Amino acid sequence: MSADRLPDASDPNQGPWIALPLFPLQTVLFPGGLLQLKVFEARYLDLISDCLRSQTPFAVVRIRQGGELRGSGSGSQKTLLDDIGVLAHLQDVDAEQPGILRARCVGGQRVHLGARHQRGDGLWLAEAAIAEAEAAATVPAELAGAAQALRQAIESLKAQDQHPFLPPFQLNDAGWVANRWCEILPISGAAKQRLMALDEPLLRLKLVQDYLQAKGLV
Repeated sequence: MSADRLPDASDPNQGPWIALPLFPLQTVLFPGGLLQLKVFEARYLDLISDCLRSQTPFAVVRIRQGGELRGSGSGSQKTLLDDIGVLAHLQDVDAEQPGILRARCVGGQRVHLGARHQRGDGLWLAEAAIAEAEAAATVPAELAGAAQALRQAIESLKAQDQHPFLPPFQLNDAGWVANRWCEILPISGAAKQRLMALDEPLLRLKLVQDYLQAKGLV
């Protein structure tokens, strides 16, 4: 695998492990979620341009420790990234001004990250295995409160001219409901990462509803 070439994440000849460029952030992207990026660093301007031209995604991964920028001082903290990220598919890219891009992305499938390193320009690359898309799971009656509360939250946000979710709204899908709650709940990034990494959408939704009930929201 070449560290100087952005790989094609859709190339079937790459096998189960492919190379992916990473966009480390302090936030967690969920499948089906919207992500707005303001891009101005040269390595990420090049990344967005390459992915836009090739119509391929990059992976968003949470920074577990340290900062996104590499430090050269002896006291700088080593950057550690989480082991599971989410593919980010570009939807819209606008040039706000010379040298600055506004990118709108939507979360795709989760990716399990293996060996990773930084190129000379600082861009992270990782070996990655793309997980299967999460199968739809109907919201069961005992978890319907979380879905109904999300419906109300969407209406409340709409009244404030806030539109954080991409339609169509899948309020009968447990994974979709859980993911959208995880995006807006005031919980830590580490907690969001653990919820995103769960393979069972019904368990993810149950944990969300338990939180909502503890806060008196359902």
